[in-house]
Amino acid sequence: MKQCGYSVYFWSNEYNEPIHVHISKGKPSGNSTKIWLTKSGGCIVANNKSDVPTKELKKIQELILDNYFLIISKWKEYFKNQELKFYC
Repeated sequence: MKQCGYSVYFWSNEYNEPIHVHISKGKPSGNSTKIWLTKSGGCIVANNKSDVPTKELKKIQELILDNYFLIISKWKEYFKNQELKFYC
């Protein structure tokens, strides 16, 4: 997914963590912002390592919330039979 020039993606080695996405400007980066999805349908910024400005981060969070079920579906598809965990 793309929003405001940012990429929204999963890292393939993080299947044991609660469901989340990474955000970075342009290409995926090790210094990405991490956003956890919550069981109640929300999202929480775990860190903002890529220093996304607050205004843009809010827009990205809205995009994540608008695509909450799609992200969960893609997570399940990508990580296959892994147990689905939420941050809270």
